[in-house]
Amino acid sequence: KQWYQRRVRGNEADERHGKGKAVLPNGDTYEGEYQHGMRHGKGTYRFKNGAKYTGDYVKNKKHGLGEFIYPDGSKYEGNWADDLRNGHGKYSYVNGDTYEGEWNSHTRHGQGVYTYAQTGSQYIGTWKEGKREGGGEWIHKNHKYVGGFANDQPHGAGKYVFAHISCEQAGEYVTHEVPQTNDEEEDEPTIITVAKWKSKSIHPLVTA
Repeated sequence: KQWYQRRVRGNEADERHGKGKAVLPNGDTYEGEYQHGMRHGKGTYRFKNGAKYTGDYVKNKKHGLGEFIYPDGSKYEGNWADDLRNGHGKYSYVNGDTYEGEWNSHTRHGQGVYTYAQTGSQYIGTWKEGKREGGGEWIHKNHKYVGGFANDQPHGAGKYVFAHISCEQAGEYVTHEVPQTNDEEEDEPTIITVAKWKSKSIHPLVTA
């Protein structure tokens, strides 16, 4: 049976209404605001597995601004809609990587910046359904790539900029399908797509 402690009077229908704390049958707890029997307003939901959400609720769903700490220690801070990461937010991954930008239905979608903790490299640009897609910049320690992306790989026309030696290399990425042999002899080979760079020209950087 679910336990609930009211901190203010319920409504006439004897529904949870106002601030309170509930212990759910699965061991999760919620402490915060209710409206007409549903989590609605500010609250903190603690999951039995160690996860925790603190933020806005609308009709029992995470909706608005909130912070979610996942069981593995990763964390999301930002906008929610209908229980999903939606809008602008920052996700800090357990390996130290971060993504800050736009989300849609729990996936990176729109404009955003992904920072790789191990190398310090960054991707700044467009995302589609969790993958790099469209125009972007891939920034590394001594150079950066500026151009198109498709299916999470560089694609089409672009350029490499080497600011420390004041030059840039223009060219394009061309995709090739490469068969990968499988362990079983009778299995058909797996086809993977590999992007290869074709240089077209090198010229000095033009400074204003």
